[in-house]
Amino acid sequence: MSMPMSPPRTGSTDAPDAPVSGVAVTIRNFAFSPATLKVPVGTTVTWTDQDTDTHTVTSTGSGGPLHSPALATHATYSYRFTTPGTYAYLCTIHPFMTAEVEVTR
Repeated sequence: MSMPMSPPRTGSTDAPDAPVSGVAVTIRNFAFSPATLKVPVGTTVTWTDQDTDTHTVTSTGSGGPLHSPALATHATYSYRFTTPGTYAYLCTIHPFMTAEVEVTR
């Protein structure tokens, strides 16, 4: 009689198919923090506006996946990255606010 295998531990390095947890980006003082975020495929990133001004999270160029509505103070926007690559984004209201997410396998 064989013993049942225990499920992989979430977040374990020896369980590559385990779900990836989320990562937070803060919008504060007219900046995204961190400005460069590196995450594995499958990660959900959540942006939270901590400024009193409204901001967006919008892919630079055309066709990018990030298109948040205008985020008021404490509002959030989340996106799950499923394809490796570098995703540059900005606030369309304040285009000097730029950042990027690097997604790796």
